Amino acid sequence: MSHAGEQSDRAEPGAAIRPTKVRYFVVMIATVAAVILYLDRFCVSFAADYIKEDLQLTQSQIGWFFSAFFFSYALAQVPSGWLSDRYGARIMFAIYILAWSFFTALIGAVHSFAMLLITRLACGLGQAGAYPTSASMISKWVPFRRRGTASAWVSLGGRIGGAIAPLLTGFLIFQFSQNETSVELSSADLLNGPRLCAKLHPSEEKDATRPGDAGKYLWPRLSADAQTAVRTGAEQFRRPEQQRLQLITQQEDEFRDDRQEQIESLQKQMDNLRLNRSDEAALLKALNQLIGSSELYNEKAFGSTKLAREALKTYQRINAGESVSEAERRRFHRLLLEAAFPDEVSKIYVSGWRPVMYVYGAAGIFLAALVWIVYRNRPELHPWCNSAECTLIAAGRPPNAPSPHGKAGKIPLRRLLKSGSMWLSCLSQLGTNIGWIFLVTWLPRYLLSQHQEPILRRGLMATIPLTIGIAGVFCGGWLTDWLASRLGVRWGRRWPMSLTRFGAAGGYALCLWLSTFGAESPLNNVWIYVAALSLVAFSTDLGLPAAWAFNQDVGGRYVGSILGWGNMWGNLGASFSPLIYNFILGEQPGPGEWNMMFAVCMAAFIFSGVCCLGIDAAKPIAPPDRDEDGD
Repeated sequence: MSHAGEQSDRAEPGAAIRPTKVRYFVVMIATVAAVILYLDRFCVSFAADYIKEDLQLTQSQIGWFFSAFFFSYALAQVPSGWLSDRYGARIMFAIYILAWSFFTALIGAVHSFAMLLITRLACGLGQAGAYPTSASMISKWVPFRRRGTASAWVSLGGRIGGAIAPLLTGFLIFQFSQNETSVELSSADLLNGPRLCAKLHPSEEKDATRPGDAGKYLWPRLSADAQTAVRTGAEQFRRPEQQRLQLITQQEDEFRDDRQEQIESLQKQMDNLRLNRSDEAALLKALNQLIGSSELYNEKAFGSTKLAREALKTYQRINAGESVSEAERRRFHRLLLEAAFPDEVSKIYVSGWRPVMYVYGAAGIFLAALVWIVYRNRPELHPWCNSAECTLIAAGRPPNAPSPHGKAGKIPLRRLLKSGSMWLSCLSQLGTNIGWIFLVTWLPRYLLSQHQEPILRRGLMATIPLTIGIAGVFCGGWLTDWLASRLGVRWGRRWPMSLTRFGAAGGYALCLWLSTFGAESPLNNVWIYVAALSLVAFSTDLGLPAAWAFNQDVGGRYVGSILGWGNMWGNLGASFSPLIYNFILGEQPGPGEWNMMFAVCMAAFIFSGVCCLGIDAAKPIAPPDRDEDGD
């Protein structure tokens, strides 16, 4: 809460004594919970490669692992929000935090895909109640005129958690795995030697130095003995691979009933191949010589690989002309090899991901205890809150606005389904997420594919829009409160929600316009694209506090249920987005496909903005205060 807000609170007429400030602690608790919420949600994305290797999972299983969370998270939004409305935010928020923290910690103890899936589903169930309950807490503890600002702080916590998740997770994994005795490769570190040989050995010798392929870059740097061993291993792998590809590409009339079984059998054969001892020893010796070489990195060969943050920092120092120790250089080269061949070379960070889950789980358990100590369901029930603060919180609520206090009855499903404003809000959230998810999923790929940005600058460029978006969240809270105090809640919520979506659409439109200029034009500059996408992020987050405040305005004592209903639709949009992007972009997208992607995202935001024009926060969705039944 701002200092200006504090001054206006102190000036509240009729306050005989200075109000206490327990409400600030309530907002702080909700904000910290949002930080931990996003840390626990996105830490597994950063650790996915290590989880995959440790549990010997397929990429398809990792995909199901990610999807499981959003499936349970979306479907549990309404019931978890209603439970908070019905039984109080204090007990339910503590239970939700304990639940998702316990199952986050339990992820670190699993040893099978089934248990991994179950724990992730349970995390989604626990986290589903977090934001609906936080909105309910704010509606009860924050003066009406400060709802937007308080909501902005909670949203800001989520953005901060998402931003620091890769940094903190990477740091912790590094700390827990730095006791590795050696960076040299051993027999156990070759996950699939023949497949590695096939990637190292070019199909045609004349292609041995073709740029953009780490295997073909390393091939001429191997010793003669190692090249002989690699040829043998590559042939061993390619024989069943060619048979498998022939079966896959057979014409329809050539299909046989046992064709799929043969394909699966060949795939298992390829996965279980092993080099003989002499060839394996020659390959390991050559790879360890590369690790110990004075220089290995090449931008064309390794620029598209996903390097660990430690490797990025080391490369940044080398690139800047700084000296690095022999141990640091060797570790950097090991990280290069495992990044270039993620399915063939074991990762030195694998041992560090499990303790990270325990740390995050413990942090959540501590937070749950803090919620129980600091929070109460009503200001009047809090031993630290004086009567002046209770009066201040209750003041300023419009006469027709439903009270946030009281025990909720059944979920007001009939009112939700009959509310045009609520349906428009749900559709707006769905469209917003379809357009916004691009920034956190495909932006690095776009910068590499269309602008060939080197790895360090690519990481910086992908971070800039999300960082600018954080400023949008904070400004949006002030904006919606300022407009509501002057125009009323109808336009004070409607204008920020709608115009910011049109602003985000304008960012994508700018990307389309920039693509019409030739390569020689100063306007066809990657930094201008980054600026346009930063406009998308800033505009999206600028309207977020107004969306939260809308749910609090119309929700009364059913804020958790109502915000959960809208949040469910928004998360369905988030789950649809990757499917839409994959359909449009394909495997090798060109300028036309990327422009189509921008057009789809622009259309999604325009749709969202149009929907927001019909939203009316002055029409309550919650039943009248005297009604006990939600219907």
